[in-house]
Amino acid sequence: MNRRHTVTDSPYGPLTLVATDGVLSGLYMTGQRHRPPEETFGDRDPRPFTEVVRLLDAYHARELTEFDLPLHLAGTPFQRSVWELLRKIPYGETRSYGELAELLGKPGASRAVGLANGKNPVGIIVPCHRVIGAGGGLTGYGGGLERKQRLLAFEGALHGALHGARDGGPASAPPAGPVAETLF
Repeated sequence: MNRRHTVTDSPYGPLTLVATDGVLSGLYMTGQRHRPPEETFGDRDPRPFTEVVRLLDAYHARELTEFDLPLHLAGTPFQRSVWELLRKIPYGETRSYGELAELLGKPGASRAVGLANGKNPVGIIVPCHRVIGAGGGLTGYGGGLERKQRLLAFEGALHGALHGARDGGPASAPPAGPVAETLF
């Protein structure tokens, strides 16, 4: 297993990008809960991350609403199924942990969904920030609640998240970019 990493700037602070065998396997914020130790990231090398950095820059410039790139997500089968659902939550919308549990066919598993969400190794690109509590409130976020709030506000989903709306859709049309095909 060959690992490489780089650090790139973002509006949310430095982001550490990690690739396993040339495929993105981690995107970690400074101070992030469940962040692996630095020594597991491999040598510093920006070359495997050119496309990822380009896409992140487009996202931050409001030119991209959905990331389409290969990911190497190491986790349990249940975690990977949750992370796959996260990728299907449309830009500018939110879902509750309970809604995701229902979609997985495990209606009593909202806590387990929350734990899997918290262990997401590729934040922002796998948009775990779009998951909120059943009452619409902001709940835990590995990158910190302030970052979650900023990400949701940036995407136009904050108003709905704070007021319990199912989809908290953006106040205006989202920026141009691919439209997600979703289960929602």
